[in-house]
Parts: sequence; C-alpha cells; structure tokens
Amino acid sequence: MKMLQTLLAGLTLGLLAAQPLLAAQPVEGKQFTRLQMPQPTEANGKVEVIEFFWYGCPHCGDFEPLLQSWVKKLPADVSFRKVPAIFRAEWAPGARIYYSLEAMGLLEKLNATVFNAMLKEKINLNDEKTLFDWMAKQGVDRQKFADMYKSFSVEGKVKRAAEMTQEYGFGGVPVVIVGGKYMPAPGIGSFNDMLQVVEGLVAKNRAELKK
Repeated sequence: MKMLQTLLAGLTLGLLAAQPLLAAQPVEGKQFTRLQMPQPTEANGKVEVIEFFWYGCPHCGDFEPLLQSWVKKLPADVSFRKVPAIFRAEWAPGARIYYSLEAMGLLEKLNATVFNAMLKEKINLNDEKTLFDWMAKQGVDRQKFADMYKSFSVEGKVKRAAEMTQEYGFGGVPVVIVGGKYMPAPGIGSFNDMLQVVEGLVAKNRAELKK
C-alpha cells in the first residue's frame, strides 16, 4: 500500500509538472488556429497581442476584468492593445466611444464603466445625446468629449477598426490574436483556458521572432 501511495504521489506530481509545459505548447487545430490571411503587426519586434471586443457583448464584459488583470503582468517584450470590432453599423458608436476615451486619457477611469452602462444598466450609448449627457454625469467635459467623438482622428481609427475586423477574419468576440496570425480555437473552454492558450502562443511567437 505504501508503495502504491508513493507511485500515485509521483504520478500526480508528474502531471502537475507537465501542465505548464502543455500550456506553453498549444496544439494547432485543437487549442489554436491560424488566421487564413496573416496580418502585419505594429509591435516593432515585440510579440503583438490584440483583443477584439464590443461594448455591447456580454462575454466581452465578463472577460474584461480577467483580461485587465492578465495584461498588468505581461513581460516587457509583449505589446498589447484592444481594438473595437465593427461587424455592423450599430457597433461603430462603441468604437467611437473607445477611441474618444483613449484620446482623452480616460480609458483606465471609464472603460469598465461603459461596459456596465451598456450591459447592466441598459443605457443606449449609441444615441449621441444620451451618450454626451451620460459622459457629463461621469465628470467628463461634455463639449470636449463631443468634439473628440466627432473628430477626424477618431473617425480614422474607427474606419481602421472596421477594416481590421474584416481583414483578420474572426467570427465573434471576444477574440485574442497573437503575432497577427494565431488565435485560441473556438470553444476552447473558460476565459482562463483561453488566456493559458494565449500565453502558449506568445511563447511560440517569441521563439519565432528570435529566429
């Protein structure tokens, strides 16, 4: 019996030790897939990680706290950015909100609040008057936000986000793309599982960049 317990303990420790290795080596077709058309990255030699999202997506809202916690622990050689996906015209206002907040340095303060307003409070932030009044209630200068929301620079970023949504060819959000070519397979499991696969893809892309 003692020998059996020793063997079982050794097996358990072996499995636990193998878990990080498995996480670092995701299997193509099982844990991850490749984009049909790889996209150029903008990370200047770093590993690029992009999350595509939509403020009106409940799954994106659920993923956001975990994602932000994960992003804070990323190593220096990983470049992360969010891109608001635009599959339909009604998704564009959310992209405008995101890029307006980014330009005004208000993302850290209000990003989660926008998710909450749209998903839980059911506030129609697609309506400009409602949006501008709501921003004023959050302590944001109403006119400055309105001007930024309608600015040429924000318009350009929204247009580019719509183009990227088409070019990357994913089917839904939230989705995380690594190195302009890899993404976790659909239905991979929990958000924690997805981020574990992303970490493996980051390691894979890091090794590729060093070759």
